[in-house]
Amino acid sequence: MLPKPFGSALVRTAAGLLLAVQLAPGRAADTAPMLLDQKIPLGNVRGRIDHLAFDAARHRLFIAELGNDSIGIVDVSDGKLVHRIPGLHEPQGIAYLASNDTVFVANAGDGTVRWYNGSDYASLGAMRLGEDADNIRLDQRTGQVIVGYGQGAIAVLAPDGTKLEEIRLAGHPESFQLGPQGSQIYVNVPDAHEIAVLDRDNGRQIAHWSLPSARANFPMALDPSGERLLVVYRKPALLAVFDIKDGSALAQVPTCGDADDIWVDRKRRRIYISCGEGALDVLQEEGRSYRELARIPTVSGARTSLFLPKLDRLFLAVRASNREGAAIWVFRPAD
Repeated sequence: MLPKPFGSALVRTAAGLLLAVQLAPGRAADTAPMLLDQKIPLGNVRGRIDHLAFDAARHRLFIAELGNDSIGIVDVSDGKLVHRIPGLHEPQGIAYLASNDTVFVANAGDGTVRWYNGSDYASLGAMRLGEDADNIRLDQRTGQVIVGYGQGAIAVLAPDGTKLEEIRLAGHPESFQLGPQGSQIYVNVPDAHEIAVLDRDNGRQIAHWSLPSARANFPMALDPSGERLLVVYRKPALLAVFDIKDGSALAQVPTCGDADDIWVDRKRRRIYISCGEGALDVLQEEGRSYRELARIPTVSGARTSLFLPKLDRLFLAVRASNREGAAIWVFRPAD
């Protein structure tokens, strides 16, 4: 059983709500590292909610409403839902490409990637990759759109949706990140119990890393220095820190369970992990490892999130429950 390093304290949030925040020893209740600022209702949305993306120019947050077969669009300045794109098939991954003002959506249900105009959300095109189209990442240097899908593949698309390349994997890809130099991709492949290292120039896998004591690696992030890869496992629930040069494991830290997103707050040298067990973990960088600051209670199933450093806000997707409707919970980090 993992240790429980926190003491509990009631913390009044900026939204006037009381949360039973679990704080690290020695931290006062009035200095919780994350405060709930706002809840933005999503209306009549049923089922699971997956990943999020952001249009910074218009302050629009895109929400992949997987169980509702739709994309919700929220104006974060006004704090309200402004539009919904219906008729998708279990949307999972989503990304906004500012260079051509296009929203890309990966659908698990029919294996398609669909794209929409960023101003009026008109459909611009679609292509079928294969089953279970999932996470999307953008190469900001080239405008290329990179999508994980199927029983094991990464597809590289041009900004207009044309398929340029495919790299095969040993299993279905979950979260992945582009290396700091652009030529490598690091991919969580939980079915193969590995992190796959891909070379985009050669179009093939060149290495695989693993943590023998852990399974079900889903979220992934790169630290700001580009020297460490951060991977969260579900069995057991822990954060593993890998050296990007050789894949050696530098540290392991217990986390909340059923994690699906991890974010790096460069300003505060912190990590935020959103977990389906109903918690948001806050960890502080400490040398080569991290220490736990707090565990913020959320809602069961709220495992996906998006941290936007320029806004200094974390947006958490919360599915509908018997107590309240689906919403985006907006958290503000505290120093």
